[in-house]
Amino acid sequence: MSDILIRNVLLDGRRRNVLIRDRHFADTDAAADLPADRIVDATGKAMLPAFYNTHNHAAMSLLRGYADDMPLFTWLSEHIWPFEDTLTEEDIYAGSRLAILEMIKSGTVFFNDMYFDLPQTIQAVDEMGVRAALGVTFMNNHSKIVRTEKVGYMRSWNDPTGGRIQLAAAPHAIYTADGSQLRLAADTARELGMKIHIHVSETRKEVEDCIAEHGTTPVRYLESIGLLGPDVIAAHVVHVDDEEIEILRRRGVTVAHCPCSNMKLGSGIFRYDAMIRSGIRVTLATDGASSNNNMDMREEMKFAALLAKCSGNPELLPAEQVLSWATSAGAEAFGLKAGVIAPGYLADCLLVNLENEKMTPCHHLVSNWVYAADSSCIDTVICDGRIIMEGRHVPGEEEILEAARQRISLRSTSAR
Repeated sequence: MSDILIRNVLLDGRRRNVLIRDRHFADTDAAADLPADRIVDATGKAMLPAFYNTHNHAAMSLLRGYADDMPLFTWLSEHIWPFEDTLTEEDIYAGSRLAILEMIKSGTVFFNDMYFDLPQTIQAVDEMGVRAALGVTFMNNHSKIVRTEKVGYMRSWNDPTGGRIQLAAAPHAIYTADGSQLRLAADTARELGMKIHIHVSETRKEVEDCIAEHGTTPVRYLESIGLLGPDVIAAHVVHVDDEEIEILRRRGVTVAHCPCSNMKLGSGIFRYDAMIRSGIRVTLATDGASSNNNMDMREEMKFAALLAKCSGNPELLPAEQVLSWATSAGAEAFGLKAGVIAPGYLADCLLVNLENEKMTPCHHLVSNWVYAADSSCIDTVICDGRIIMEGRHVPGEEEILEAARQRISLRSTSAR
């Protein structure tokens, strides 16, 4: 691993020289003439933490714009699931690479994924140099043989990237995984020290159906079967009452908030004030590109902050707090010493162009970053101490885009 010296970068309000060594930030006040394998002149740029996307379905990038403007369950059952049933391994590999390319170009270096055919996503993550938690899905439509294979896969897991990938158990939701599936996923994850990733209380229909079937709400049901704990990443969590928020807090559950997806699918508005007052760890996520329809975490920050203020309180969820949801809180939820630019932390960061029109003038860097910027402001992305985008170019991006276009073209041709 090569040393990188980033010279003359704006960090915490002043110009600094930052040394990256052995995958970590080694010195954030280094001498300008310190020898290094690679020297980057960051004049006119600021260094900011990279993003950690805590709920995604990466390969669904191939479904971007396929089915829009309809309720969640109609969208899923009549459009998304039938399309997904026809996806090949080649499709999932191409879709995963497309998603990772988009995430890199918008500043994300980690994503928590829930999808199928893990080997293809693992290959894409390995090749493109990012981090990921990849969910082994558990659903009712999986046979006993498939469930046994999934558990065996988790037990024999060996990360080919040397630390950038972790597995998680991913029971999809209470309406697609029954109690036995949920318990199997949770028990296996806890035996192996892995995270548990699940959709929770995304829509009113989910809550109403759970009450009809189990006599209680989703959070209370998951509590009753012993699934909730500090190893759980609960996505969406829109329709919850005060007692359920207290259950989540007491159990140490992390909430992955997806503002754009929630708005687009009409799922509802997150309970910002109650969640913040509770002290629950809240993180930010994009969801998949078929329900967002992009994976731009900077955009999620702005929408989250503005939605919070729709309550009538302009002080709720300030820029610094929503930035922490998108960065350090997400990293912390997955046991990563990252999301903070300081010695000893993993070297994940962005170099943002302060000369971009959206960053001018720069009275307050974080405010500009949350409310004014877009992904075009990102010049360089560093993950695990390695530059994976420079000058807004990701190595191989042209081929990645063409491969995704070809997969969709092949599907269109075969359909005719």
